[in-house]
Amino acid sequence: MKKRILTGDRTTGKLHLGHYVGSLKSRVALQNEYETFILLADVQALTTHFDNVELLEHSIMDVAKDNLSVGLDPEIITIVQQSQVTSIAELTIFYSMLVTVNQLSHNPTIKTEAKNYGYKEMTYGFLGYPVSQTADITFCNAHLVPVGEDQRPHIEMARQIVRKFNALYKTEIVEPDIMLSATPRLAGIDGKAKMGKSMGNAIFLTDSAEEVAAKVKNGVTDTERISVKIPGRPEICPIFSYQKAFSDEADNICEMCKNASIGCVACKKRLGETLNALLDPIRERRAYWDSHEDSLREIIRTGTEKANRVGNENLRAIKEKMHILLG
Repeated sequence: MKKRILTGDRTTGKLHLGHYVGSLKSRVALQNEYETFILLADVQALTTHFDNVELLEHSIMDVAKDNLSVGLDPEIITIVQQSQVTSIAELTIFYSMLVTVNQLSHNPTIKTEAKNYGYKEMTYGFLGYPVSQTADITFCNAHLVPVGEDQRPHIEMARQIVRKFNALYKTEIVEPDIMLSATPRLAGIDGKAKMGKSMGNAIFLTDSAEEVAAKVKNGVTDTERISVKIPGRPEICPIFSYQKAFSDEADNICEMCKNASIGCVACKKRLGETLNALLDPIRERRAYWDSHEDSLREIIRTGTEKANRVGNENLRAIKEKMHILLG
């Protein structure tokens, strides 16, 4: 049997290029090597969007479409709606007994996200996000979790929880390995923060060619380079970070920028063309799923049923080890 991957996305809106370089690209590359579970994380979406259920409803389909649009094969992978997998909820409760509030409140990712959302007080669900994520990973005994650097603390905590749980109850839950993205976190097109769905600085996988070109045109470059004749500093230029992430000509562009043989306008034009060449087949596949939503719903239902079978089997073995499963 193939080893398993568990990965996924919170259903809080359409996905963008930051998601693509951070995880989606590696999912496509690994789908034939691993048995892949893609989680539509609607429960985790509630930690920040509990008061916007309409967005969550639409986003379940949008996130599924985005995953298939980048090249994931529905005949190979398993797409799962998180809220419909009961074993995840049960494991979350079991794991929460082993994690202290102090551990969670000192998690750097939780602290950063709370600051980003302006939370002075955190809800139980928001604070316990890493515990829920551990249940996501382990309900199917996933061996590998592809994530960005910002998720490292969560996966490290997941490994700690699994290790403690196995030692206490003599269970055989797989301790997941982390696979970090080879590409650094993608900044927003404004250069001020990471690319975010709600920050107005994202290039979405669904953006039209014209929208991509306009966003790139308005993107931030080296603010001190006010003339083509002035040598550029690509190492601090937000637009060049996109060239590094997406262009095969990045090294050449870097040298031309430093030598003042290419200006920011021409550099942006090249980047827009590169991004649209990447997004054209994604848009084409997206159009297909936009017109086949009934088939997509069936794919999600079938994948979720499989996840429940796998999760319930694993949970039964765990409960037996815990001596809480009556004969």
